[in-house]
Amino acid sequence: MAQPQVLARPKVTTMAAKRRQEALTGYMFMAPALVIFLVFLIIPIGAAVYLSFTDWNGITPVFDEGAYEQVGLDNYRDLLLGEHTEADGRVVKATTRQRDFFISLKNTTYYVLGVVPTQTLLALILAVIVNQRWLKAKGFFRTAFYFPSITSSVVISIIFMWMFTRGGLINTTIGAVFSGYDSNSFVNWLDDPRGVIHIILEQFGVTRANVGDWASNRSLGLTTWEWLSGPSVTMLTIMILNTWTTIGTMMVIFLAALQNIPSSVYEAAAIDGANAWRIFRQITVPLLRPTTFFVVTLGLIGCFQVFDQIYVISSGGPAKTTLTVAYMVYQNGFNRSAMGLAAATAIILFVIIFAFTLLQRLFVSERANV
Repeated sequence: MAQPQVLARPKVTTMAAKRRQEALTGYMFMAPALVIFLVFLIIPIGAAVYLSFTDWNGITPVFDEGAYEQVGLDNYRDLLLGEHTEADGRVVKATTRQRDFFISLKNTTYYVLGVVPTQTLLALILAVIVNQRWLKAKGFFRTAFYFPSITSSVVISIIFMWMFTRGGLINTTIGAVFSGYDSNSFVNWLDDPRGVIHIILEQFGVTRANVGDWASNRSLGLTTWEWLSGPSVTMLTIMILNTWTTIGTMMVIFLAALQNIPSSVYEAAAIDGANAWRIFRQITVPLLRPTTFFVVTLGLIGCFQVFDQIYVISSGGPAKTTLTVAYMVYQNGFNRSAMGLAAATAIILFVIIFAFTLLQRLFVSERANV
């Protein structure tokens, strides 16, 4: 007699098992990105932090025995306090490193204060213009404005060097426009260490000799008069270059945000009698606040890390007036064979960028809640 066939009971997949399966699938998809993130970001940052506490010269293989010694916080003290401790406990002054660091920090700060607001404002204006319905050949103008952003910064820097040399296109044009302009008084754009603020003050008779003793007060390695110098003429030239090459990218970001604003919002405002300026100020700008935060954040990070234009045009000169923190990292690591000091400089730069980003985010959040 045949035995009755017993049907297999179907497996019941519990909700917990489904969640585990979904989590495993998600991690499998994330694994390649996580590996790249770990290998190319987390491990290098950790290595930089570790090397910042050493005196590694960057030449001897780091894994060789005796390649470096632990120096603790000496590299940070050299940069921030102007002193370090020797092995025998003696405190040695190293004011040159401190002075160079704060010179670079001053130059970078003026660079950021000049470039970030300018490129953000110009990018917003250009985005609004190329977004207008009445504009003809929109594709041409969008491409023309964006093209400098995708061109090699080295090539553009060389072109600017040709334009801004003493007998270059800029000075020649100035001489042609202003008849009687003495060629001997042409601006030496690429080799003028004078601060722009100092030059402006001189026009009103304010010089270092007649400002009083307060200008000689020294803080963080520099005198008050040096802190108030403003960007040098050469740094101003590089600021113009960087602004021109970055507004295209920022314009595209603003343009994408503008095109996501519903047209019904503008139509309702127009029906209520709002003019173009009021629509821009009370509707467009508030709705672009998240995009503006993103653009300014990109600008801050890019400006604090400016290097290639400095390397090609001035190499930190003249008189260290274009020395930036990012270029100082390169200078310490490769020119002076002090890779531990370079790593410490890079870590300080990272902290500065992170702090500025947090402050900006806090400011934008507070404005949004008003």
